[in-house]
Amino acid sequence: MFLHQLALKTTRSLPEVTVTQPFGEGYDVFKVIDKVFVLSFHLHNKAAINLKVDPDHGAMLRDIYPYIHSGWHMNKQHWISVFEDEHLDEELVQDLVLNSYELVVNKLNKMQQKRIALLKSAP
Repeated sequence: MFLHQLALKTTRSLPEVTVTQPFGEGYDVFKVIDKVFVLSFHLHNKAAINLKVDPDHGAMLRDIYPYIHSGWHMNKQHWISVFEDEHLDEELVQDLVLNSYELVVNKLNKMQQKRIALLKSAP
């Protein structure tokens, strides 16, 4: 459960984020302006999150961390799955969530990007 709480805590501070459960209870989908950047779920009784990544970065992460795999039910090149693990690096997970958010924001239209930039800079 720690992994899911960490993902939730990290996303709460980000502008324009919504959380829905379109696949039912226990499957949280985090979106920024209707674009998915985190999925939170359980697989084989283990907490997991799917995150968007740069393909080269994702391959490197999968090679280094045994608890990071190709994205479950997602494009294997652009998504990773991070599983709850006793060696889970909290700072790494926070960075991965923020990176996933930024990758999606960078694909939004200019008006949406400006709105998010303004909301980030607001006190």
